[in-house]
Amino acid sequence: MQIAIASGKGGTGKTTVATNLAWVASLNGQRVAYLDCDVEEPNGHIFLKPEIDDRRPVGKLVPRVDVERCTLCGQCDAICRFSAIVRIGDKVLVYPELCHACGGCALACPVDAISETSIEIGVLETGRAGAVEFAQGLLKIGQPMSPPVIRSVKATDSQADITIVDAPPGTSCPVIEAVRDADFIVLVTEPTPFGLHDLKLAVDMVRVLKIPFGVVINRAMPNGTDIRSFCKSRRIKILKEIPDDRDLAEAYSRGAVAAQALGGYKEIFADLLESILKAEGISK
Repeated sequence: MQIAIASGKGGTGKTTVATNLAWVASLNGQRVAYLDCDVEEPNGHIFLKPEIDDRRPVGKLVPRVDVERCTLCGQCDAICRFSAIVRIGDKVLVYPELCHACGGCALACPVDAISETSIEIGVLETGRAGAVEFAQGLLKIGQPMSPPVIRSVKATDSQADITIVDAPPGTSCPVIEAVRDADFIVLVTEPTPFGLHDLKLAVDMVRVLKIPFGVVINRAMPNGTDIRSFCKSRRIKILKEIPDDRDLAEAYSRGAVAAQALGGYKEIFADLLESILKAEGISK
């Protein structure tokens, strides 16, 4: 089962939920993988403290034009929706930063003047954090296209019984790439006006993808009724409410897994995992 942990905005506690779920799931004797797909700023390693045993570059294919064969027909320019390859006068210019590596320009070229070459855009790291299989991607500074790095992280998942995907925040293309293969999505939110606003966007995104989901309210407070009312009105299951707890915040600041370091949180996250599995019909 692949469980994606997502949020409409940053700072809601998404990685806290993801790392604690991975740690709790590993206690049951199952093979558990944690995939940090927040490749612009991965931080799951701060808590799980993995031993990295493999690092490899991640590349992206971009077009290369053979000027000797090019007839300046403009077919490559016409097919590219992102202006990554354009004909200007008697030249064809390539902008690798804009390229989505779809290969359309090479297919459209009638004289086979376009080939593809790989450029490095990030790094993939894999290892173990105790019983948890660990993988994370890191996008190179200045590179705007993170989905290829996210795909490389997800490609490491093969034999795990439970895979926890720590998605980027928001609702843009990188998030879609991270969560689209999930069996279940956990949306982590907080009881603030910004939290509610961005939760609504995240709910709309998940419903377009038609993936089962539920909500976790982090830093929950008795008077934070707006999130609860929204979930009730939209018939969204609240999987768990994690209290607004100073001890939890201090454990986070130390880089500790709360379920391991604090009394009571092992049960909280074990209950959350059980709720997710029941929602998917896996646990009885």
